[in-house]
Amino acid sequence: MGNINNWKKVKLGDVCIVKRGSSPRPIEKFITKDKNGINWIKIGDTSLNSKYIIHTAQKIIPEGMNKSCFVQAGDFLLSNSMSFGRPYILKIDGCIHDGWLVLKDNKNLFNKIFLYYYLSSPSVYNRFKHMAVGGVVNNLNSEMVKKLDLPLASPDEQKRIADILDKATELIALRKQQIKKLDL
Repeated sequence: MGNINNWKKVKLGDVCIVKRGSSPRPIEKFITKDKNGINWIKIGDTSLNSKYIIHTAQKIIPEGMNKSCFVQAGDFLLSNSMSFGRPYILKIDGCIHDGWLVLKDNKNLFNKIFLYYYLSSPSVYNRFKHMAVGGVVNNLNSEMVKKLDLPLASPDEQKRIADILDKATELIALRKQQIKKLDL
């Protein structure tokens, strides 16, 4: 088992592409019901209990892709306003609006599940909270997120940690279901 103090520390922006989404405007002119349209990924397409985005409620026409930010399955999305700092792993391709940041691990340095749990941790959320700016609504921007320090463990260590955290998450969900049944 590796010691976290021996792991290399890296800045997110040095190992991942971090980019803000953008919207074709006016968006109503780009929305389509065509099944061949491009997935239009919105915050409403997420679930608090899931680490993945697997579908979208809306699609946009191909011309909208030129005015938006195209993302691919395997990329991370990070909400950057309102409920900022919430990571998701994409299982689909699509386009994102400016309420999202995309994190592209093009060097494949991270186990996706390990990175998900790291970005979901309370300590990272608190760092995001201190970075966020705004009046009524706090926002993260790509420059802030690029400065986030990450521990870079070996691929085997990342997988081991991700597996443990997945098992713990499953046990917690099971326990919550049991408690809910007992309360009925």
